[in-house]
Amino acid sequence: MQPSVESLVRLLESYRGRDKVIRTACYGSQLVGGALSRRAEADNSSHRLGKRLLLFSAQLSHCRTVLRLFDDLSMLAYSKSYGFGGKEEDAGLRWLSVLNNVADQLYYPCEHIAWAADAELIKVKSDKWWVLSTVLWGSSLLLGILRSLRVLMLLKKTLNRCESDEGGNSSPSQLRRQMRGEILTILSSTVDLSNAVHWMPPGFLWAGRFPPWLVGLMGTISSLVGLIQMNAGDSEETDST
Repeated sequence: MQPSVESLVRLLESYRGRDKVIRTACYGSQLVGGALSRRAEADNSSHRLGKRLLLFSAQLSHCRTVLRLFDDLSMLAYSKSYGFGGKEEDAGLRWLSVLNNVADQLYYPCEHIAWAADAELIKVKSDKWWVLSTVLWGSSLLLGILRSLRVLMLLKKTLNRCESDEGGNSSPSQLRRQMRGEILTILSSTVDLSNAVHWMPPGFLWAGRFPPWLVGLMGTISSLVGLIQMNAGDSEETDST
């Protein structure tokens, strides 16, 4: 029990860890709240609890939006350090990463403008800015999926060379671990992309057709995958030290 509490405390002490916990609670509340609110005819108390959980989820989502007001500089620093990916040997991987960084960089100011408009800090309509930020988020997710698929293909080639005693210093177990990480990234990005399409204007694919519980389910899956990856990354750092 004590180690679990200490791990949770360490997670909450970091910005990245706290955001993942809030995200998991947000989508988990939407999943449960959406499922309970569907039982209105059978149980009024469950319906009321479901509505409260949906309101709680909305507040957590708003909290994450406000916290992202301070992410622009860290994203800019990352984009600047990556540049045009001169250190990447594969051209396809390099340009997918550059485009991904551009989409992420543009996403933040668009979301900030939409938030400021909703808060009546500026006199513009927020709708188009929310749509634009959703398009950029979806584009980033799609580029991330394509990038992970490219990485998987390159890792598979390296693994084949390694297994035929031509892989140099590459370790098969390390390569397989990296491949599992990319597969989890694809899973996480795919379910997030399904939600991004749902939040697009009506008429675009399945936009607006997801019930709240399904949005919560998709987001919960993505959030749990993110926590698993974060824990795996922390474990690897611990092992290396």
